[in-house]
Amino acid sequence: MADETPERLITIREFVEKAPRELELAVIAGSSALDTKFLDSERIQKLGLALGGFTRYIHKGRIQMIGMSEVSFLETMSPEQRTNSLAALDPAKISCILVTKGLEVPDGVTQFCEEGGIPLLRTHEVSSKVISQITEFLQYRLAPHVTQHGVLLEMFGIGVFIVGDSGIGKSESALDLITRRHRLVSDDVVEISKIGARLLGESPKLTYEHLEIHGLGIINIRELFGISSICDSMFIDLCIELKKWREVETIERIGLEARQRAIFDTPIPMFTIPVSPGRNMATIIETAVKVFLLRESGYDAAKELIEKHDKLLAAYDS
Repeated sequence: MADETPERLITIREFVEKAPRELELAVIAGSSALDTKFLDSERIQKLGLALGGFTRYIHKGRIQMIGMSEVSFLETMSPEQRTNSLAALDPAKISCILVTKGLEVPDGVTQFCEEGGIPLLRTHEVSSKVISQITEFLQYRLAPHVTQHGVLLEMFGIGVFIVGDSGIGKSESALDLITRRHRLVSDDVVEISKIGARLLGESPKLTYEHLEIHGLGIINIRELFGISSICDSMFIDLCIELKKWREVETIERIGLEARQRAIFDTPIPMFTIPVSPGRNMATIIETAVKVFLLRESGYDAAKELIEKHDKLLAAYDS
């Protein structure tokens, strides 16, 4: 079962508190609306067009930014023109206004924000850096989110998501792989966020660093194997499905068939590995990851075998 939350919001208060520290966001006005105004998009809009009369392009749920060009534009206006320009804006559509580069807020803007219930923020950073850092921050905080059962490991520099029924041996295989210097990201429950076109997996705070082994109970991987045995998060590149041998409908003998597992709308390459007594699952999983990496680099042993077979048949027929 998966607990999916495809749409996420963040209050302006949470944004101010959690945004990158180097931005040093300060609330200048509109503090009464910090908990009632929300962001639901990582995109940032510059307020210049709207101040010039093109108000239809303001999108609710985005940060509206005022930089040097907007300040200069407002300062060219008479007090009456500035008042009319601000009055044309719909406060209901503006989640917050962010002034960059530590600029002084032009006359009328603070009053407009207080009366309209719009949080007015300021940072000393330049606009280009603000856009870059806030976009990256919001992409992560607003990303579609799902929790799935499984074990996530870092192996050979990629994220490997091991799934299968309860008791199939996921955690035991993970423990064996950790002793081979691979790293644990999360056991039992993996929190997965869609960042752009990729899937980022990490551990819930409660179970971070821990692994459950039947017969031993809960163990702390960092305490047993050191800090190098754990990893905070990894993008998921490969899925390994463990299934009981009798439940596997067809056993892949050659390896030509490419299988996938979809999370959200993102397909992940997947190997299904039958589990039975006597099989060294850690070795097979490790080999599967190496096979995947070789295929990604352009080498496919199964295709090479078929090509050799075809050449032999062609030579025999000739």
